[in-house]
Amino acid sequence: MEHDLQLRAAARAIYDACYPSEEWAPLGFNEAERYATVQYRQAVGAAQQARLVLLDKAVQPGLFPEQAGA
Repeated sequence: MEHDLQLRAAARAIYDACYPSEEWAPLGFNEAERYATVQYRQAVGAAQQARLVLLDKAVQPGLFPEQAGA
């Protein structure tokens, strides 16, 4: 993932949000990436899914419901 900096940043944001302390995950993001922990793999998977949703043009119109009478 070192070549996709945007995906790595998204995975890190998800990892940090889901595993904010040692109580949740024993390693920080960099170490988790190095050892490919289950938490890291979950964060990467979530980032990949999020990217697909964010790039899906068909999803965008559903984000803002039409206002009645506008």
